[in-house]
Amino acid sequence: MNRELQTTTERVSLPLDRPFTISRGTTATTENVVVRIDDGEHVGTGAAAPSTYYGETPATVESVLPELFDALEAVDDPLNRTAIVRAMDARVKGNPAAKAAVSIALHDLVGKRLGVPLYQLFGLDPARSITSSFTIGLDDPEVMADNAREAVADGYTVLKTKLGTDHDSEEQRSSGNRTQSGDAEIVEAVRNAAPDARIRVDANEAWTPREAVEMSKTLAAHDVEFLEQPVPASDAKGLRFVYEHAHLPIAVDESCVTPADVPTVADRSDIVVVKLMKCGGPLEALKLIHAARAHNLEIMLGCMVETNAAIAAACHLTPLVDYADLDGSLLLAEDPYDGVRMMDGTIDLSTVDRPGTGVELAEQ
Repeated sequence: MNRELQTTTERVSLPLDRPFTISRGTTATTENVVVRIDDGEHVGTGAAAPSTYYGETPATVESVLPELFDALEAVDDPLNRTAIVRAMDARVKGNPAAKAAVSIALHDLVGKRLGVPLYQLFGLDPARSITSSFTIGLDDPEVMADNAREAVADGYTVLKTKLGTDHDSEEQRSSGNRTQSGDAEIVEAVRNAAPDARIRVDANEAWTPREAVEMSKTLAAHDVEFLEQPVPASDAKGLRFVYEHAHLPIAVDESCVTPADVPTVADRSDIVVVKLMKCGGPLEALKLIHAARAHNLEIMLGCMVETNAAIAAACHLTPLVDYADLDGSLLLAEDPYDGVRMMDGTIDLSTVDRPGTGVELAEQ
């Protein structure tokens, strides 16, 4: 017989180690909503890292959680995770971060009940380790070079560099005659500061298709691995143009949110970025991963700026993917939760010695 489940939520404010800038703005503090599911013997923990880009805030997460908890209660069997996800979708449309928080907490609870880590629950091979990138936020080229140099000194071998700025005049920008000198300077500065690092670039939709193709020449010249989301997600034709003419592989993030999006990007990208916060949790992430594989696409697991209470679940899926960008908790000044160990960015699931997602409160 199933034990009665008790659910609680907590909004946590998480200052970043340093302000984090992308092409759409700067973040100094982020808010996550932590969810706990208690069966009287075990407590499952998850968290939502909502993004206004996808129409969510901490307040919207908190507003729909009671409905999602009702779905959990209606199914009345934590092991029946598929039915619970269907019940949540029937009650609440959208709101993927809120659903992800409940789903992560549910998976953590089930893993603890069964005494197995999440990767084992999914039948995945822990021996296949993967190295996460460490993100260098937008800033002046000199500052970004210093940050890259510091990251390498700390042991990180894969860097993800944010781009999407320029030093052109207002007249050049308004006329469309942009040189992207700022982005080019950044790439050169970061490469010079980290000559042996693997470098990836994320423009966060900042460029036009022709700008992206032109910029791809510079990126390729500096041995950049791939270019993520060069143009707006709404510009499907532009994305295809970039894919067909770029000088390096193209990854899509904002253009691919759910499993249903995979066929629409399969002929205009090389890599899809899977994030639990935008698709709705581990089960939906698995569907997205399998859909991408069916279309011969590579996969990168990504995250928002979020606590380990959320990121740890994604870490357990890394045996299925090609790349990882799971450094969101590393960007925080302090994380209230410990998760999967990530020494120098390496995610080695064979070191996981706790059931569920492996999350627990950090020692103060």
